[in-house]
Amino acid sequence: MLQRSVVGRRSFPRRTTLRAAGVSLALPLLDCMADEERGGNAEHGPRRMVAINFELSFHPPNLMPEAVGRDYQLTRYLQPLEALRDEFTVISGTSHPDVDGGHAASKSWLTGAAHPGAANFTNSISLDQQAAAVVGLETRHAYLALGSGGISVSGNGVPVPAHPYPARLFQLLFVAGNAQQKQQQLARLREGQSVLDAVLEKAQRMQRRVGRADRGKLEQYLSSVREAELRLQKAEQWQNRPLPIVDTEPLEELRDANNITGRAAQFYELMYLALLTDSTRVLTYGVGDSNAVATLPGISMNYHDLSHHGQDPQKLAQLAIIEGAHLVEFGKFLTRLRETKERGTNLLERSMVLLGSHMHSGGHDNRNLPILLAGGGFVHGQHLGFSQQQNYPLANLFVSMLQQMGLPTETFSSGTETMRGLEVA
Repeated sequence: MLQRSVVGRRSFPRRTTLRAAGVSLALPLLDCMADEERGGNAEHGPRRMVAINFELSFHPPNLMPEAVGRDYQLTRYLQPLEALRDEFTVISGTSHPDVDGGHAASKSWLTGAAHPGAANFTNSISLDQQAAAVVGLETRHAYLALGSGGISVSGNGVPVPAHPYPARLFQLLFVAGNAQQKQQQLARLREGQSVLDAVLEKAQRMQRRVGRADRGKLEQYLSSVREAELRLQKAEQWQNRPLPIVDTEPLEELRDANNITGRAAQFYELMYLALLTDSTRVLTYGVGDSNAVATLPGISMNYHDLSHHGQDPQKLAQLAIIEGAHLVEFGKFLTRLRETKERGTNLLERSMVLLGSHMHSGGHDNRNLPILLAGGGFVHGQHLGFSQQQNYPLANLFVSMLQQMGLPTETFSSGTETMRGLEVA
């Protein structure tokens, strides 16, 4: 049942379906679909954002080039990305001011909140959630957090749960349940809404009777309730709409916990399909697997121990095998995005893909972070190097990314300007 024509060409709502004999079929993201409903512009369509964090970071000499500018030499880890050289920027000499704590800093990688290892640490909203709050209403899923989690943080400073199992997430995104399962899910959603209604009414009554300090705490609580209400309402609205159809076999559950690159490949497959079907425009992926002994030739020690190599040549050799394999999978993901055409351009051009870590290396240093930014409509092909002694605020990059997503923001965390040297194409 197609509708909504305009003079000169036909324009259809993004959620148009074909219906016949009681069967509904979801359409993919077509050029003729109404641009204002796609969250984009008439020329190119929507913007997307992906952030990928490696919990154990990388061995810096194998990733970060020595020379800055456009004539830098590709390092060992970047060589598999040679065909994509003009599609990404390497960024060095950045960090978040006052973010320390080694591994604990993963909580602040996308937020910039200070001293994440402190007992009284309070986090703030992450980059992805800031974007999802604006663009998330256009898609079935406002955002998707994948992998080990912990890097995506709500507006109240609470970690957003991540999906650790690719095969189960595939079922959620692309495999519809039967009629009875759908009705049960709707009942659960409505029950959740009724509970929230009751809690909200009681909390509002209590707010009128408490002191100023407690009112602040209650206001934060009520904000969480309102966010939950919106998510429930949106979930109910989408429940009866057909899931997107993808031309691929369902992912199989990986039973070998040591198959870390196989799991990474599945997560990249999911992220690609989620962007392709416009299921979401905001994705995070935490790469963990610290205790895994990777099922790769030449590996005999667990990933975490290898990251604490102490310059041991044998450990460095094994670490390079694992990290190099991860960069190969990352390159495949970027290549698929670039090869997927969309409205005169491609998915990579419309998708900012941030890869990096909250640590300089496995040695727990939270300065001079390894950062790569691919796609998203920026001018790439360079190593953008800042001072190793006086680091440039990483959050300035986040300001650039939020603006590229269409958010009218001038600041984010410690970021007070767009990133110097990173131009929009």
